[in-house]
Amino acid sequence: MNSPLYWGLVAAAGQGRRMARDDLPKQYHRLAGRSVLAWSVDALRQVSGMAGVMVVRARGDDSDWARLGLDSATDVRSCRGGHTRQASVLAGLEALRAWGAADGDRVLVHDAARPAVTAAAIQRLIEAVGDDRDGGLLAVPVRDTLKRADEHGRVRETADRTGLWQAMTPQLFPLGRLRDALVACADMAVTDEAQAMERGGARPRLVIGDPANIKYTYPDDARWLEHALQDQRKGGDG
Repeated sequence: MNSPLYWGLVAAAGQGRRMARDDLPKQYHRLAGRSVLAWSVDALRQVSGMAGVMVVRARGDDSDWARLGLDSATDVRSCRGGHTRQASVLAGLEALRAWGAADGDRVLVHDAARPAVTAAAIQRLIEAVGDDRDGGLLAVPVRDTLKRADEHGRVRETADRTGLWQAMTPQLFPLGRLRDALVACADMAVTDEAQAMERGGARPRLVIGDPANIKYTYPDDARWLEHALQDQRKGGDG
């Protein structure tokens, strides 16, 4: 029996309207000399043994995508996403199957808006999950005290953070199991692929990630990510 292949799937179909800059979606913003999307794609491409990377894109971004120059890469392809995160990832999984991925292969689903992920962290995830059919994800334990707010913006209560982790990406699952989980959740709102798997009874493994792997969400994140990406460029992918 052949060993499963590993494929990357980058979710880049969102419009990022909160972060739009001159109508440019945040995945095409430039940080530390490159676009957010290029950083995210290249982190996956640097992982040893990666079969290929599928980028799930938004409609109307042809000119922005073309400027990245990734169409000429033999290990990168793109497809169109849907109106929701689930629909976009499903479209990416089907595109990977058309490319040659099998249901038993492993897929690393990554947010385009997490440009500071490192190939070393992705490799750590792959090694920790191994052949676990429930998959796993990069995450970090919650450090800070958590407050639950009321409708007036005042503290309603302090939440118990025991056992709580902050989920990140990539998230790694067998292609066929992930596709089935997302289809089963078609009428539900799930915030990440792990939640879809959980609804089907899976218990994904939590693998320690890097605190630098934040999601580019607010304007102030740009300054912090610039420093993190510049440090990566200087010191290598450690």
